[in-house]
Amino acid sequence: MSDPMRPRASLRTAVVWEVLRDALDRRVKSGGDPSLDVLDTGGGSGNFAVPVAALGHRVTVVDPSPDALFALERRAAEAGVADRVRGVQGDVHGLFDVTDRSSYDAVLCHGVLEYVDDPAEGLRNVAAALRPGGLLSLLAAGLGGAVLSRTLAGHFNEARQALEDPDGRWGEQDPVPHRFTVDRLTSLVGASGLRVGAVHGVRVFSDLVPGVLVDTEPGAREALLRLEAAVASMEAFHSVATQLHVLAEASPAS
Repeated sequence: MSDPMRPRASLRTAVVWEVLRDALDRRVKSGGDPSLDVLDTGGGSGNFAVPVAALGHRVTVVDPSPDALFALERRAAEAGVADRVRGVQGDVHGLFDVTDRSSYDAVLCHGVLEYVDDPAEGLRNVAAALRPGGLLSLLAAGLGGAVLSRTLAGHFNEARQALEDPDGRWGEQDPVPHRFTVDRLTSLVGASGLRVGAVHGVRVFSDLVPGVLVDTEPGAREALLRLEAAVASMEAFHSVATQLHVLAEASPAS
């Protein structure tokens, strides 16, 4: 995952970052507290956690990699937000060994579900970490993007295999254990007890456009960014997105 604050990485993260920032702002306005408690599961070196902390929120990152957590600490210090970022070693299956239930106003689960043994269980744990009315930002690998990518690379049998495989894998060498359609991903969110608010297609075009074109053609990067933003909420493009982003909410307190 790329850093939303770095221009060269913005093609991969801009849509998610803008949606997430707006959602956090709405959560602040609805709750009245300008500083939220945010959990970033699998947040690694802080690609999203540090910018979220820069908005004034308190962020806990749970990640299994000690190297990533060390990089998180360094990045948070360089950004001047070390007092608002905490790293803890763990994963979503053992989430409540290292943090508490019902303790967060928002949870980020970006690039996690595709790698866990049981996505449904992992998502139930993530949902259980939310306070009433809390926000989930979920980002996971899209099936359609992988099928399109294998097809354009000339690997037609692998594209067909991904379509037919229950987990969307194109073969034994596929590094991604699970991929999702919109229906499967939103069904998992609903089964975890959360209400789906919005779905966005991420990296619809940016993984398909030659990097040399984007880097050398004047204005190409900005134009592609605008195009990605324009199609992100259009259902017609969700089926070919490399990633799918879901915003969901926990039920408010009764």
